[in-house]
Amino acid sequence: MIWSVLLLALLMLMFSKRYGWWRSAVDSSHPRILMYHMVSEHRPGAKFNKLRVKPYHFEWQVRWLKENGWYFGVMSELAEPEKLPAKTVFLTFDDGFADNYHQAHPVLQKYGARATLYLVVDRFGRDWSTAKKAHHNSGELMRESKLSDAQVTEMLASGCWELGGHTLTHANLSRLSEAQKLAEIRGCREQLAARFAVPVSSFAYPFGIYDKVDVELAEQAGFTSAVTTVEGIDTDLHSNCFELRRVKISGKDNRLAFRLRMRSGRRG
Repeated sequence: MIWSVLLLALLMLMFSKRYGWWRSAVDSSHPRILMYHMVSEHRPGAKFNKLRVKPYHFEWQVRWLKENGWYFGVMSELAEPEKLPAKTVFLTFDDGFADNYHQAHPVLQKYGARATLYLVVDRFGRDWSTAKKAHHNSGELMRESKLSDAQVTEMLASGCWELGGHTLTHANLSRLSEAQKLAEIRGCREQLAARFAVPVSSFAYPFGIYDKVDVELAEQAGFTSAVTTVEGIDTDLHSNCFELRRVKISGKDNRLAFRLRMRSGRRG
């Protein structure tokens, strides 16, 4: 009997640790900014499967959001947050992987959803994970197919996507001089705007690594908002518009985990 009680207590503890069901809910009037990278099947033995949300999981997530009355915003709308509907969610995709076109794009079209794509300008033949950790040298992200300019153009023309900046090379800003930082940040905005003939108003810090100088440079470069990889849901969008938190959507999340992330903004 005692062992059964102890086992039950252990299972409850593990459940609580994984899902964080006990966290306080953030009122739905505060927008959720969700962070995605890839929408694809997991690969055996791959290091970055947590960045790969399976296609059927992604479709379920978008369908659930739509059925539960969430408005799909794009990041430029944060310029006037007071005009956003009470339940607003921003889907954001970092980097520019080709599966965003093959897997995510048709789902957005099917459900009338929209997303913001934070695109690396020079994204081909790069394994940018090594810029954060040198031992991440497997070449996995370098081999991952990236979006072509033609695909990006088609995505933008559909009305389902907005373009954001993510530096020229997915640079680790902490390793650059101030002049190099500005070249990466301002350069990506200018080149993306020129290449695709669209406004580029929002920025994502690569790896979520940034400091006060980077915040100032993003504003100086002409962006009106910037997102981080810090987990959570902001309740003051005016004062934090260049350090916006996001809800991380993992390739290992199940449906319960997704609902709870939408509720509190954080993992267990």
